[in-house]
Amino acid sequence: MRAEDLPLVRAWRNHPAVRQHMFTTHEITAEEHAQWFQRQQADATRRLYLFERDGRPQGFMHLSGVQLGGVCEWGFYAAPDAPRGTGRAMGAATLAELFTVEQVHKICGQVLQGNAASMRFHETLGFRPEGVLHQQHCSTDGRHLDVHCYGLLAADWRASQTG
Repeated sequence: MRAEDLPLVRAWRNHPAVRQHMFTTHEITAEEHAQWFQRQQADATRRLYLFERDGRPQGFMHLSGVQLGGVCEWGFYAAPDAPRGTGRAMGAATLAELFTVEQVHKICGQVLQGNAASMRFHETLGFRPEGVLHQQHCSTDGRHLDVHCYGLLAADWRASQTG
């Protein structure tokens, strides 16, 4: 992701269909988004990817804690108008990058209660449920939501690629 991608990624992030599944659901301002981008650039363990298919941007992937043999976390969203299957393609490409190029040991993801599509997405890609943080997140409407934790080990991913 480059600085010139910020308006597009911000528009996706602020779309109601994307925003409703985020840990922070307010509309992100241009200034807030630019400051976030600067902080990400200063951290050598962070990666920001714009996923493109057929030369067209279709999704965003945010990775933190990326280091050789380490455990990293991911967050992502497809463009609201992305074709069906974009998330799976984006996820598969990111897993390949992290496990083969970056050589991380494990990838973790968190999903808010009620986001069944993201839970299925993680499980389809081979992630295992690792627990639930009960009433961990307070939503903007004051509800306390569970956070579902998922993990995928490099060895398990490699095994799934060969057989």
